[in-house]
Amino acid sequence: MMPVFNDVFTEIAVLLLIAAIIGGIAVRLRQPLIVAFIAVGILVGPSVLGWVSANDQVDLLAKLGIALLLFVVGLKLDLHIIRTMGPVALATGLGQVVFTSVVGYFIAIALGMTSVTALYVAVALTFSSTIIIVKLLSDKREVDALHGRIAIGFLIIQDIVVVLVMIGLTALGEAGDTDSLGQEAITVLIKGGLFIAAVGLLMRFVLTPLLQQLAKSPELLVLFAIAWAVALGAAGAHLGFSKEVGAFIAGVSLASTPYREAIGSRLVSLRDFLLLFFFIDLGAGLELATLGAQVVPAIFLSLFVLIGNPLIVMIILGFMGYRKRTGFLAGLTVAQISEFSLILGALGLSLGHINADTMGLITLVGLITISASTYLILYSHPIYEWISPWLGLFERKRAFREETGDVTTEESNVDIIVFGLGRFGSGIARELQQRGLRVLGVDFDPDLVHKQDGNGYKVHYGDAEDPEFVASLPLGQTPVILSSVRELSINLALLHGL
Repeated sequence: MMPVFNDVFTEIAVLLLIAAIIGGIAVRLRQPLIVAFIAVGILVGPSVLGWVSANDQVDLLAKLGIALLLFVVGLKLDLHIIRTMGPVALATGLGQVVFTSVVGYFIAIALGMTSVTALYVAVALTFSSTIIIVKLLSDKREVDALHGRIAIGFLIIQDIVVVLVMIGLTALGEAGDTDSLGQEAITVLIKGGLFIAAVGLLMRFVLTPLLQQLAKSPELLVLFAIAWAVALGAAGAHLGFSKEVGAFIAGVSLASTPYREAIGSRLVSLRDFLLLFFFIDLGAGLELATLGAQVVPAIFLSLFVLIGNPLIVMIILGFMGYRKRTGFLAGLTVAQISEFSLILGALGLSLGHINADTMGLITLVGLITISASTYLILYSHPIYEWISPWLGLFERKRAFREETGDVTTEESNVDIIVFGLGRFGSGIARELQQRGLRVLGVDFDPDLVHKQDGNGYKVHYGDAEDPEFVASLPLGQTPVILSSVRELSINLALLHGL
């Protein structure tokens, strides 16, 4: 079917209108917009309605969206989380990457794929969506919970790995044959090192004072950030390690400045708007017949992602001394593939390493796993309560990294227990303690517990949704139980414990 519209402006208008409608439906179903936008592309593309067709303008918007995504990822690269969660983030992130890529490769080979295709599919199965996970954890107010901090830590490691993979794939594409691969890889590394050094010098001697002046006008600051991202993206493409990597380096270069939050908050909406065109363009390029032929392998690979990825995270965290609940909740965050998986697939397609059928397979796995994992994460606590009796295998006899310790006699003899030691809860605890009441504060954030320790009242680390921990508290003999936690599920768990 030929496209109905003959000008790009009308095509984009139609895309935005339909994306808004289907996006609204997705939000009602509590689904990420990525799923909705790919569905829009399939719906309006040549394989279904044929209302719009691929064109250079939409492709350009899609490429800008990808570059801006990498820029924002680099900009928000939180080294503090990596430092605080250090070993666990590194071990879990790299362990899951290695496990998924190796096992995924052999599954793909068993499904009849060639070695190159299997490698791309395996790598695509490896990465999880930082954007989706942070959004879901934020909605549940679990970003600062222990499992949330661990998840964000190893997702940052994944983001770094995906950039390295993109550099490697670009070098492979530039080499053209295996004989020159080593030489091309060395060349890319040298160019990359010089590029990073040049950016560092610019930041130190030129851009830092320039940013101080630009910060007087927020609009100019954001405009410069976009220009900086596009300029370094273009430089990266010219030097042979892709515009996406160049944009990522641009983001990292600004991550240590005091303006990162101001820039990032203003660019998120623009990033999401431009990424819309990437996902729609991706969906429009898929044939329904192609997707139909890939349903069976997509189901096998999706089950591997939905089950295998969480299992390896639970095994690693259990071995490192975390409790089964933390391992389970953190593990669910890797039960989907990422927008980076789709970007890597598109890169492989452009380099001629994979065909449209493989791209369709990766996209279908993305649709299945993103949709399913969203509900798994949203309802993670009830699911855990249901299957927790069978998860003892994933916890050491002594979960030393999460030892709550026995409640001492002194801690048992209190007038009030305050759950949640955030700004509101800790303020109440201090006020009550100053009035002569004996207070025990409880929180699941290790940093908050450490921060409040020594403020004049007892503090205890523990999870209010963990029945075993709640049962160990002196709830029966404590006159007043106060919760400053806003999550309904936690408060219901406390009521159940009473």
